[in-house]
Amino acid sequence: MITDATSAATTASASAAMKKATGMNKDDFLKLFVTQLQNQDPLNPQDGTQFISQLAQLTQVEQAYNTNTNLQNLLGQGSNAGTLAAVSLIGKQVEAAGSQVELTSGSSSAINYNLGKSAQTVTVSVLDANGKVVKTITGGAQNSGNNSVTWDGTDNSGAALTPGAYSFSVSAKDAAGSAISATGLVRGKVNGVDMSGSTPVLSIGALKINLTDVSSVTEGA
Repeated sequence: MITDATSAATTASASAAMKKATGMNKDDFLKLFVTQLQNQDPLNPQDGTQFISQLAQLTQVEQAYNTNTNLQNLLGQGSNAGTLAAVSLIGKQVEAAGSQVELTSGSSSAINYNLGKSAQTVTVSVLDANGKVVKTITGGAQNSGNNSVTWDGTDNSGAALTPGAYSFSVSAKDAAGSAISATGLVRGKVNGVDMSGSTPVLSIGALKINLTDVSSVTEGA
């Protein structure tokens, strides 16, 4: 609901914008109108119809500025609501579409994904920041829906990799060897929000996900 104070501020803002763009607002026109009436020749009065027509046109222009200002305010309120929603997720467990996985020192990582249908074989490739495959994990048969494999944090030669953010891709096939759709998932506790861009970005450890990609939220563990 827009309060009287907000409405007044909006009208004043629109009037100022109109005067800046056109050099005149409705108040200026009314002052000019009254001055002309006071100084007109009583024996040859000016046509009031023309004044009324001009005033009506000016009022329409001012209403257009008011509408534009109100829309801008509504857009700003929507942006603020998105920001508040993002901040409220700090400390919550979220799930979002994404192909990122965080490796922390001394622990293994779960790589999560969703399969469109049951698969006979699943291959998960872990990639470094340069897009190079550093680890290939082969899984057996898996059902449709949410699944995961465990990554021990080593590369294909068995050497421990540096902790941080990695990406992954999933290749799944059915018994006939046909490809199955697979969507990567990111799960974890939100520990920060970046609001510098047009869309809030959530931090889950070293991982970054857009607020719009979040598909579920639960209480933090």
